[in-house]
Amino acid sequence: MEEIQMAEANKNNDKEHIEIPDTLPVLPARDIVVFPYMILPLFVGRDVSIKAIDHSLNTNRMILLLTQKDLNVESPSPDDLYSIGTVCIIMRMLKLPDGRVKILAQGLSKAKVVNFSQQEPFFMANIEKISEEKPIEITLETEALIRNVKEQMDKAVSLGRTILPDVMVVIENIDDPGRLADLIASNLGLKTEQAQEILEMTDPIARLKKISEILTREIQLLTIQQKIQTEARGEIDKTQREYFLREQLKAIQRELGDIDERGEEIREFRKKIEDAKMPEKVQKEAEKQLKRLEKMHPDSAEAGTIRTYLEWLTELPWSKSTKDQIDIKLAEKVLNEDHYDLEKVKERILEYLSVRKLKEKMKGPILCFIGPPGVGKTSLGRSIARSLGREFVRMSLGGVRDEAEIRGHRRTYVGALPGRIIQGIKQAGTNNPVFMLDEIDKIGMDFRGDPSSALLEVLDPEQNNSFMDHYLSVPFDLSNVMFITTGNLADTIPGPLRDRMEILYLSGYTEEEKLEIAKKYLIPKQLDEHGITSKILKLSDSAIKQIISHYTREAGVRNLEREIANLCRKVAKQVAEGKVRKFNITADNIQKYLGVPKYLPEEEMKKDEVGVSTGLAWTESGGDVIYVEATTMKGKGSLTLTGQLGDVMKESAQAALSYVRSRAKQLNISEDAFSKVDLHIHVPAGAIPKDGPSAGITMATAIASALTGKPVRKDVAMTGEVTLRGRVLPIGGLKEKTLAAKRMGIKTVIIPHRNKKDLEDLPKYVKEGMNFILVETMDDVLEIALSKNKKVTEKRKTAVVTTGGPQKIVEAIAASPANNKRLIKKTGKKSGTKNETPSNRRIRSFKRNKKKV
Repeated sequence: MEEIQMAEANKNNDKEHIEIPDTLPVLPARDIVVFPYMILPLFVGRDVSIKAIDHSLNTNRMILLLTQKDLNVESPSPDDLYSIGTVCIIMRMLKLPDGRVKILAQGLSKAKVVNFSQQEPFFMANIEKISEEKPIEITLETEALIRNVKEQMDKAVSLGRTILPDVMVVIENIDDPGRLADLIASNLGLKTEQAQEILEMTDPIARLKKISEILTREIQLLTIQQKIQTEARGEIDKTQREYFLREQLKAIQRELGDIDERGEEIREFRKKIEDAKMPEKVQKEAEKQLKRLEKMHPDSAEAGTIRTYLEWLTELPWSKSTKDQIDIKLAEKVLNEDHYDLEKVKERILEYLSVRKLKEKMKGPILCFIGPPGVGKTSLGRSIARSLGREFVRMSLGGVRDEAEIRGHRRTYVGALPGRIIQGIKQAGTNNPVFMLDEIDKIGMDFRGDPSSALLEVLDPEQNNSFMDHYLSVPFDLSNVMFITTGNLADTIPGPLRDRMEILYLSGYTEEEKLEIAKKYLIPKQLDEHGITSKILKLSDSAIKQIISHYTREAGVRNLEREIANLCRKVAKQVAEGKVRKFNITADNIQKYLGVPKYLPEEEMKKDEVGVSTGLAWTESGGDVIYVEATTMKGKGSLTLTGQLGDVMKESAQAALSYVRSRAKQLNISEDAFSKVDLHIHVPAGAIPKDGPSAGITMATAIASALTGKPVRKDVAMTGEVTLRGRVLPIGGLKEKTLAAKRMGIKTVIIPHRNKKDLEDLPKYVKEGMNFILVETMDDVLEIALSKNKKVTEKRKTAVVTTGGPQKIVEAIAASPANNKRLIKKTGKKSGTKNETPSNRRIRSFKRNKKKV
């Protein structure tokens, strides 16, 4: 109420002419702008402000109140304060128990800060009083403006703006435009910036016009606000009225005996239970719960829980199933339509369907597709469902850590629901859908349980015929469901869970396969999605290969499809702009549309070099060629490994070095070399993490070359792991690694002897023109890889073949006519004679049965 004493203040001001000094203490105000003639209480807590008030009370009780530009600044500087404020006189002061001070201040006059004469311990400012510009006379225009503002205030109050009645009385009695503007501005609750703008306006007429504009906007806001409130209130009233009428209608119907709502609900549930054709055990549980519901009050919390439970029981497809339409030729056609290559996977799927056709009730294996992203694992599941005529349900297990996600929550918990397996069955609407569990290798576990253990029952054909969900508490038969799982890596799948599944590996696509996939599937799909025809855009094979090799690096085709879509968008934009013509995209102009290549292939070695060996690596984007560099320097026998190598590759380097040390005498390496020479092994592209058990022989070759000074053949690539005894262990990803060597123009590849079986699985176009050398020991690798006299190499190959031990060098080389002639000359016996040597007999047998490698 103290703010409303302005009229009384006006009278006092007319009676007293207070002299305002040129220097005054400054009181910074956080979020308020004080106008002249305004009386208001202020709470002061900052030490600087309290000291300024004490100084003011000890002198003339006057103080300059300046508003802060940013209210969050705790210790404002002169730059943080507005330069124009209001000189106030402190009428009362009260010290509060918490250390703060409460003052009652009255605005006297506007003033401008000339400069700050003091900043410590409080602000002192030299000020210049701002005189009010008073109109000579009240014109008709001014009087009309005053009346308009008063009417606007009345309208704002009528629309719900809260203004004290005493203030409205004062407003009605003020005829001075400046004071009227100040009074309204101080009661409208304006933002600090807006109020400061009005304070700094010296022309009273302009100030009142600004207030009129603000009031106009305020009235518009209040009108819209009132309209919204009226509509909302109307909706609430309508809803309440309908509720009361509906309740009255129910009461009347009950009195007349026309309806029994409770009985109707029970009868409806009983009919649903009969129609669901549940197993006997499940039906007994449903009827038991229905009897409990019948005895309960309909509005109790437990009644709602039982209703939800009965709805789940009656809506599950206990007896609904789709009839399999198994046509093996049609299924093969569907798989070939949807996917290119993947012959082994397609063959396994067709075998499964064939057995399913012959034996209707089969406890089939759980197929698990393992492969890099984008190779078509999920779409294979859709194709299987389409070929069978079944429903398809997909559930992602990536990041699932709660066992209840699989088995459901018990009904004792608020908001309990069945697990996602039962939810998927309900979503499918049949009890025999194709159910795909994606990303099974990324499932986790924490304090809430182990979801992978919960999946053991789901994926076990011997157990899932009575799967027990915690929410349902009755068994559900999952044996008719065809479960298919997918993942990127098999190693991260828990052992017991992996044992439940038959793993099919999708290794990824080669460049030639990606070319065919792009031509048959991706390009027609993207042309259709972008509204372009093949008559407008034509992609040459060379352009597609350029996209595959220079703009993508992946095992699948997702990024390839994105780049093709990017190309289509560029063409679609030009077509939309009116440039209708035929766009022929070739390898020469592809950069115009897709920009500079994102990936560049590894450079081919130009000559044999000491300490640099060529290895082959498997990556998620396919095969790649890596160069392992080894160099020696004077030192104390330490080993340095660089290139961001993983633990497995670090162990391979240690094993390779130990092997070379154990063969120092055979390799003519001085024993002192290992104690006086430091060895540094580096794998370039250090920003890329590298790990895996297939670089052992590559590292051993580089180390042996660096220590012996013999260069490594640049035309030979190798892959395999080495043991301390020098044995070469088998590797994986032979197809991808061979293609990587082929891209680099390397025709000779050293592989472990135990990978001979994998050569049969390589496509013909991969093996074409390649020379595979099978090795069992590291000694064989060094004989082949280290550059030396050609006759010595041939002699070594012949010696390996003619010894009584196992075959170590590629059979194609050993069984060549040139080698056979040398053997005849050496033994003095012809192949095929009665007394031929065992070595010649093996060679002749191999020549008779050999296959092209």
